[in-house]
Amino acid sequence: MQIQFTRRFSMAHRLLADRTSKCATPHGHNEFVKVTLKPKASAAVKWGQANYALSFDALKRDWHRFVDEALDHAFQLGANDPLIGFFQTHEPDIVPRLLIIDGDPTTEAVALALYYKLNAILARHVPDFECVRFEIEETPTNSVILTPEDLVDGPQLGQWCHRADLSLNDLSGAA
Repeated sequence: MQIQFTRRFSMAHRLLADRTSKCATPHGHNEFVKVTLKPKASAAVKWGQANYALSFDALKRDWHRFVDEALDHAFQLGANDPLIGFFQTHEPDIVPRLLIIDGDPTTEAVALALYYKLNAILARHVPDFECVRFEIEETPTNSVILTPEDLVDGPQLGQWCHRADLSLNDLSGAA
């Protein structure tokens, strides 16, 4: 049995690698993140009693908190984007709201970073469950889907995405 949760968030980003792309200009999207969880063998459904391995509330609480409190309305930037320095100098209170990854913050890269983050959250808070499918819908016509096979020797996009906290970057004082 698999259990799926969907959460909506708004974001802004810009991509610098392709200066001719419309995405070089800061812009935003309203996105949906959909996670599919499956109980590990150790998490048996208590049929005839609770009739679940864990309540929906317990399964989604920490992930939804991350999406709602940290991810929603964050500005996604590549680690080399000069806007980071601007915010550090002129608006340091915004720095924790910057989702920063190595390379351009494409939907593909951010999806992978968030999949890592979800796995860190599950390992800490819901260790008897695993994510078997992770999807970000950037627009109604574009989605990125990841499964556990996609994590084999994947890129390291930042240490923040391997921590089960509300951090979005590895800058000092940003957690």
